[in-house]
Amino acid sequence: MKSSLVTVSMAVVVAGLVVTMKDRGSLEEGLGLAAQIHADNQVTQTGSIKRVDVAFNAPPIDMKAVADRIQATAPSAILSDAPVAAQTMSDTPAAAQAAPDTPDAVAQAAPQSTTPQPAPHSKVDESALRYFASHGDKARLQAEISRLQALYPDWVPPADPLAIPQNSDKQLEAMWQLYSEGRYAGLRKAIADRQAAETGWQPPADLLERLDVAEARARLVNASDLKQYATVVDIGANTPSLLTCSDIDILWRVAEAFIKTNRTARGEDAYVYILKNCANPQERLATIQKASALLSYQPMQDLLALEKPDGNGGREFDSIRTDLARCFVAEGDDDPKLSVAPEYLSQVERVAETQGLASDALLLGWYNLRRENHGEAEKWFRAARNKDDSASASQGLALILIADHKPQEAEDVMYRWRNDSKDATATYLAATANVMALQPPANLSEDVLGRMAAEVIEKKYVPTAQEFGWYARSLNQPQTAVRWFETALRWKPDDEPSAYGLVITRNQLNDRQGVAEIQRLWAGRSERIARLGEVTPQAPIGSAPLPSPNQALAQPLATSPAPPETDVTTRQRTSARAGYSAPETQITTVRRRARGPQGCSTTINAERLDPANALSRGWCLMDLNRPMEAVEAFEVALNNPAGKAREDAAYGQSLAYLRVGLANNAAVAAAKAPLSHQRAAELQVAILADRALTAFSAKRYQETLIYLDQRAQLQQERIDLMVLRGYCYLNLKMYDDAERIFNAVAATGNKDGNRGLVDLRLARHPDPSD
Repeated sequence: MKSSLVTVSMAVVVAGLVVTMKDRGSLEEGLGLAAQIHADNQVTQTGSIKRVDVAFNAPPIDMKAVADRIQATAPSAILSDAPVAAQTMSDTPAAAQAAPDTPDAVAQAAPQSTTPQPAPHSKVDESALRYFASHGDKARLQAEISRLQALYPDWVPPADPLAIPQNSDKQLEAMWQLYSEGRYAGLRKAIADRQAAETGWQPPADLLERLDVAEARARLVNASDLKQYATVVDIGANTPSLLTCSDIDILWRVAEAFIKTNRTARGEDAYVYILKNCANPQERLATIQKASALLSYQPMQDLLALEKPDGNGGREFDSIRTDLARCFVAEGDDDPKLSVAPEYLSQVERVAETQGLASDALLLGWYNLRRENHGEAEKWFRAARNKDDSASASQGLALILIADHKPQEAEDVMYRWRNDSKDATATYLAATANVMALQPPANLSEDVLGRMAAEVIEKKYVPTAQEFGWYARSLNQPQTAVRWFETALRWKPDDEPSAYGLVITRNQLNDRQGVAEIQRLWAGRSERIARLGEVTPQAPIGSAPLPSPNQALAQPLATSPAPPETDVTTRQRTSARAGYSAPETQITTVRRRARGPQGCSTTINAERLDPANALSRGWCLMDLNRPMEAVEAFEVALNNPAGKAREDAAYGQSLAYLRVGLANNAAVAAAKAPLSHQRAAELQVAILADRALTAFSAKRYQETLIYLDQRAQLQQERIDLMVLRGYCYLNLKMYDDAERIFNAVAATGNKDGNRGLVDLRLARHPDPSD
């Protein structure tokens, strides 16, 4: 009984298809299967199919099942526009569901002859009528009657199908049973066995055609499951009766095959065909979902343009609109050049705020990060971490923090996830390098230093190892710096910045042999290592700066390696030397316009002022030479939301710190707000000059020269700094260079130049009586 229901079910669909066969050109053109038809009408390499001398049209098809269905079509009715009846999976017999090799194609419907010809009534095979009638399946009986009427217009169905002479061919009856159960191999065997036993016996053409189509479908599904996409296209081209709305799963598989074989446009055409011709709402919705997993953003917009109203004031794809928006934003995460429509971004933002899913916040965070919208990106990454502290959320936030010169927080955020993936490890190590390169050097706890050092050693990460060397120098630990520079060079022997750090540190330790060895190894590869100790020619204003030993500095005003520093609170404004006194040197900066002393002659708490008044008071205090009070006023002024006012406050606070000799504090203050290029350069020049004086006072003459060289790239060297340079050469016993500098200063009429020459003669020819 079950098998008979299957057979009759097939006939129902056949009737609906055959009656309305009119135009199949739309599918052939849409899928590109008829793009190249040879003169002999043979199947081509691109999936074209033979011409069929039958015309069809294609009104919408109404079906209820997505892929698992019982259906019947004629080859000439490919994607017919006529409505097609379909049986849902719930009506499919269990035996058909279990058919071998056809997991989603249960009893495949049989196609009719490619070019059906009317036949005399005596040739009409009415055996199926009695078969269905004898099993009591009236619906399938009527479908078979409709099918025969379509094929044979002048045929008149019998009044009583049961009156048709009973088919005494029990073997043929068993063959139909095998077909209805999906046992195609068994059916082939039964046919072959009977032909071998009965000479001249031929199975009904209807049965053979149905069997061919069912087997082709099974092969197509199997090839699709095995990802043999070229085979899928070939089978679809050779079996056009499969390509109908009545078996939409096959259309989906063919569309996927086109896309997977780099014929995306044809795959899109297949989806377009479905949306233009297939009417089942669930299938249309599933089509968009499947397409979104295979097609990129722009083709998906073309498909969504075919969306229809749902009849309830909305659109048919509203139920998946949010998921589509997420898909499009995710694609934008991977492609920084893709501009996703604002309505999709707004939709994801709404659900991120209402549903509070970390995954939605992550999508928005990465989308904004790829487009350098750091403020929005940080907002969404922090929201994601608050919901679910994941590696992806932490990595995104860390990248933002590094870009915004906050590497210490980035290191702390990423430490937990440092080994989650290669990208996570790379992000963490980048954060460590930027932490160690901060200027002024960061105040790091032993725990943080220890864990960073352990990771750097384990991963053999050269940039941070090098920065550890500069950091050790800033703490006046040259022996530790040597070990870090040597470690970096073991991991990467051609790392020139590490070699440079090593050579100047050995020079600081008076390790002449070590310096000579490094210069020998780097001969011809690094001019600055080879010329260590030589006078550096003065560069014209505007020339490119010398390469900094640090390659990943975080602060825009700190372009020099982290040098040893003395206590900034007791720094003297006169230099000290070993045996020779340099002239007193003062840092000069461009003063702002004069401000009268009124309004700041009395002492008040700056925190009680609003930002605008605090800014004015700060400049007034600078004019009265009360810089530390000005620092407090400028700090309050930094709360002003206006960008220009914040720049003025940061600039003023930097000048105030410089006036009292706190260069490191000045560098920090300058980073509190974006400065114009002119102001940033001005402050950098002043800070480098101050650090040169500090290094000279600490008798670190080589470092003094480094600062002077870097300052000279930004501004022509002043006379007082030229004198300082001359005394550096004198203390390093580079007498020829010292003489050249002092002669140049003396030529300007400056007395410090003549005094320098006197000190130089005493150094070369000391008086025995002294």
